[in-house]
Amino acid sequence: MKKQPSVAVIGAGMSGLSCATALQAAGWVVRVFDKSRGPAGRMGTRRGEGWQWDHGAQYFTARDPRFQAELARWQAAGVAAVWTPRLAVIGDEDRHHPQAELQRFVGVPRMTAPGRFLADALPLALQCTVSAITRTAQGWALRTQEQGDVPERFDALVLAVPAPQAVPLLNAVAPDVAAVAGQARMRACWTLLLRYDTPLQLPLDAAFINQGPLRWVARDQSKPGRLPAPDTWVLHASADWSQAHVEADAEEVASAMLAAFADLGAPAPQAWTAHRWRYADTEPALHLEHCWDRHRQLGLCGDWLNGGKVEGAWLSGHGLARAMAQP
Repeated sequence: MKKQPSVAVIGAGMSGLSCATALQAAGWVVRVFDKSRGPAGRMGTRRGEGWQWDHGAQYFTARDPRFQAELARWQAAGVAAVWTPRLAVIGDEDRHHPQAELQRFVGVPRMTAPGRFLADALPLALQCTVSAITRTAQGWALRTQEQGDVPERFDALVLAVPAPQAVPLLNAVAPDVAAVAGQARMRACWTLLLRYDTPLQLPLDAAFINQGPLRWVARDQSKPGRLPAPDTWVLHASADWSQAHVEADAEEVASAMLAAFADLGAPAPQAWTAHRWRYADTEPALHLEHCWDRHRQLGLCGDWLNGGKVEGAWLSGHGLARAMAQP
């Protein structure tokens, strides 16, 4: 009987989960490692007592038939639904004008739900930071910060992490693959999470902001299945502003973002929390879908390889798995 091939997938964001799911379905023995406390990556949700905010990806779309089929599976499982907010564009509409007919989807009851749905069917090691990779005669070997050397050896290795995190892992073992990741220029995003004791009287649930430090604002309670908290809002700063203030302290960032939100008619919140996504998007976007080195049995996937967004991440992982499964 032919031995089932084994693979280690580093990263439990959408691309890593998509790749691992497809490989497991193709008969591979899969193990997923992630440094965080939970899966889903930048499809993240911050939670408190009676409060929650989708502080990463705000929604996603589905244009490719392969992703549309996966989304239908998520909807059937009750972990995704259509979101129809009162959506505004503030500032120069030529910079971003949302398509009226575009369907937007969110995870239910929070944005992490599709990722957790996929992760539930996978062997997943959390709070496990892979610090070194080595190619041995027995296969790929991993070392983690928390637990030292992983005892297993893997026939193949997938890095489903932001490009700047992939490069140092790859430099010594695959400099040419590291060079692919080195092409990506990922930018930061400052996020502000606001709590209000009473609902804001604003004529919108979400808005693209094309002026000042803000890029996006959204009322979390407008999304389906959310907690019945009084009012929570998510503010995302623009990529350029975030990158220019990437090392600023949270108080300085919050002051500027709250002032811009006040210009929209919003009062000061009862409480706020700042979160910095150091690797939020890629500019310019790469359109490679994925990277697969068959000789080394080494792959890369992620939204940064496929034009960004949740759909791009899923397609990147799915495409890599298909390439790996080919004889």
